[in-house]
Amino acid sequence: MSVEKQILHPRNLHRSRYDFPQLIAGCPALQPFVSVNPYGDESIDFSNPEAVKMLNRALLIHFYGIATWDIPEGYLCPPIPGRADYIHYLADLLAEGNENTVPRGQKVKVLDIGVGANSIYPIIGHQEYGWQFVGSDIDKRALSAATNIAAANPALTGHLTFRLQHAAHHIFKGIVKPGEFFDVTMCNPPFHSSAEEARMGSQRKVRNLGKQKGREPVLNFGGQHAELWCKGGELEFIRKMVEESTALAANCCWFTTLVSKSAHLSMIYYALDKAGAAKVNTVEMAQGQKQSRFVAWTFLSAEERAAWSKKRWR
Repeated sequence: MSVEKQILHPRNLHRSRYDFPQLIAGCPALQPFVSVNPYGDESIDFSNPEAVKMLNRALLIHFYGIATWDIPEGYLCPPIPGRADYIHYLADLLAEGNENTVPRGQKVKVLDIGVGANSIYPIIGHQEYGWQFVGSDIDKRALSAATNIAAANPALTGHLTFRLQHAAHHIFKGIVKPGEFFDVTMCNPPFHSSAEEARMGSQRKVRNLGKQKGREPVLNFGGQHAELWCKGGELEFIRKMVEESTALAANCCWFTTLVSKSAHLSMIYYALDKAGAAKVNTVEMAQGQKQSRFVAWTFLSAEERAAWSKKRWR
């Protein structure tokens, strides 16, 4: 009997326990990584990066029809259920200004800041809602991998495009073209402020998993420098994002970003107030013991957002 994960969004396809026989049927390569855990359930070793990667591949095949998906070794391999939640709550955010109807189809254009090699957000967003995506990143190899995923899957081809951010100290500048409009932007910013802080975070995660005792920790979800840390960490990255968003006040309906540390919220709210945001929403999310959230802001009034949706989506 399936057990629903009530904490996930109602439209999230991953609310039930993983059906490993079903996943293996679609992705036989997952089989060697599946075993019975001490609780008597089939599972994988979530401290093993290869096992996590293969599980993601199986989930993308079964739930999203993505037959070909791969990332370079060492790149971020995120847990798909939590990533899907961000997409579904973004859909709800857009629905607020659209007579409580989620806008679907290619008229909806989304910018994913720091898309990464995995391209998980654009894949889910397009396959679930038909949205068009632009993904940006400062890593050429990551963008090459993301481009290959889109090219290898006909359902994605022509709907996902990728742009290189040449200036690492900028977020929107150099990515959003003059006269270009986005319905929503999204971002999973680097959490840490240094390589050492990222390493310590990896050690904590390994200890929490109770694995790899006495060995150098391996971050089970991977991650390169730009994916894990930046100068000033998450808070400075988001402050810069808020600052640059003011120049695009009329070009985007909603700006959003994940915020991993709740202690940062008050400072982010202060930055948004100073920037003149017309409305700020905070959406709490959770998966198991992991608590997360995203902050959304807009410079448009309620009337302007209603006019936006009428013009672009209907």
